[in-house]
Amino acid sequence: MRGQGEEQRLEPADLSGALGERATLVQFSSAFCAPCRATRRTLGDVAAMVPGVTHVDIDAEAHLGLVRALGIVRTPTVLVLDAEGRVVRRAAGQPRRADVIAALGEAL
Repeated sequence: MRGQGEEQRLEPADLSGALGERATLVQFSSAFCAPCRATRRTLGDVAAMVPGVTHVDIDAEAHLGLVRALGIVRTPTVLVLDAEGRVVRRAAGQPRRADVIAALGEAL
């Protein structure tokens, strides 16, 4: 991860995989979080529907260093990354599909 402050950027190594060609939806989840399951379905559906967008689900408990570095305080938390891995949008709680699609507009 690079950057502290306004521009934060995640690298493929932070995500244990590649960034999406156009954007990446990063979800921080925990094992017993019911809204996380619903969020996973929503983000997966949006990623399947928008070409070049990838959804990555990160277990917050297994990645505490990244959680702390990004200031994640609850699950689910969703980060929208542009093609270079810059965080362009962030939201905590279960998002609505329309809000996810609107947030992707900032990254694309």
